[in-house]
Amino acid sequence: MIFKQFYLNCLAHASYLIGDEKTHEAAIVDPKRDVQEYLDEADRHGLTIRHVFLTHLHADFIAGHLELRDRTGARIYLGARAQAEYAFTPMATGSTLELGDVRLQALETPGHTPESISILVYDLATDPTKAHAVLTGDTLFIGDVGRPDLRASLGWSATDLGQLLYHSIHEQLLPLPDATLVYPAHGAGSLCGKKISKETVSTLGEQRKTNYALQPMSEADFIAIVTADQPDAPSYFSYDAVLNSKERPTLERVLENELRPLSPEALIAAMKSGAQALDVRDASEFAAGHVAGSINIGLGGQYATWAGTLLARERPIVIIASPGREAEAALRLGRIGFDNVTGYLDGGMLTLRDRDDLLAVTPQASADAVHGWVGAADAPYLLDVRTPSEWQQQHIEGSVNIPLSRLASHLDEVPRNREIVVFCAAGYRSSMASSLLLREGFSRVAEMTGGMSAWAVGSRW
Repeated sequence: MIFKQFYLNCLAHASYLIGDEKTHEAAIVDPKRDVQEYLDEADRHGLTIRHVFLTHLHADFIAGHLELRDRTGARIYLGARAQAEYAFTPMATGSTLELGDVRLQALETPGHTPESISILVYDLATDPTKAHAVLTGDTLFIGDVGRPDLRASLGWSATDLGQLLYHSIHEQLLPLPDATLVYPAHGAGSLCGKKISKETVSTLGEQRKTNYALQPMSEADFIAIVTADQPDAPSYFSYDAVLNSKERPTLERVLENELRPLSPEALIAAMKSGAQALDVRDASEFAAGHVAGSINIGLGGQYATWAGTLLARERPIVIIASPGREAEAALRLGRIGFDNVTGYLDGGMLTLRDRDDLLAVTPQASADAVHGWVGAADAPYLLDVRTPSEWQQQHIEGSVNIPLSRLASHLDEVPRNREIVVFCAAGYRSSMASSLLLREGFSRVAEMTGGMSAWAVGSRW
């Protein structure tokens, strides 16, 4: 058996290639939308991808099942409860697929979603009676379980899915042997859970001992604990969950139409017509000079997730990037189904070096300066855009906490008649927040350089 885990850090997403050396067939589980990596890995092992599984209809990214189907002719497999526009093979508990000495066997494990499955992986040449591993999708993570509250807009309550999740965990997964390897679809940083470990593989025995959600408790207590304190879910999650069930254009076709170079005049015209100008450079570069009215979401962080949170998928997007990084910016938007890019600024910001009329800067305030303002009668409005839990652990006296994920819907709480100083942990989120405020007409906006990391250095205060 050939087994390979792929991990995409920016989406905290794990996918898998499982192949058989005897038949030279392979299956891909939960692929990302840009699928070349799987094709290259299959070629290295002399394998042909014949099968592609989705453990569920993912909400946080667009899967690459249609891309693999169109590139290789692979058959698609979904849980038996799934509904989709494209042809697929339904997998109920006990349904199997054998590739020579490899067996893949489905377990229906609803809870994160109604159609969720887990996949038992048997290496028949080693032990045909015990599963080598279980691919748990978003049902069981390392250190956590899948949240059951993401299908409310599709008619499923968190309580109903929580009940299903409890029974899936206790009746399908926990009876497996302790030595069974657990491979989930996400790691730390994913918004599909709240306490997901940075580890990407464990054993069921280890999880039985250390995972808070697997400890002995009643069904009611389980539902209460797994529905409490979940992170804010971006609005695009429901959109992606539905889109993963649809027949849609492949990423390759989308990118062919998106990567069009735009002159400065064409960029400004697009913005005046309602396009969103997305600057994907680092926060420091954006602060030093950017197109007025653009929003900054840097490629160096969780770019796709924040783009899905802060941008409107109904409106066109024009990309401003360092030359050579336009394709990456568009591709990573495509991973979450944002296929509304209409072009990029040809040559990047260098083309605007003589266009001061189009440019703006974001003023910076040092942590020392902010300390001097704390408690003053004419102090700026200190806007902390970190999460509530971060704010509770440490915050600046007099600051107001509006998490970045909620800022766009709480702009009426931010005063327009005061200077505003925005900060986060280190500067990535505050750059997004300040650019959002500036775009929305707040004129007196600055950032605290270095965020709370810089403030902590001055803890002598």
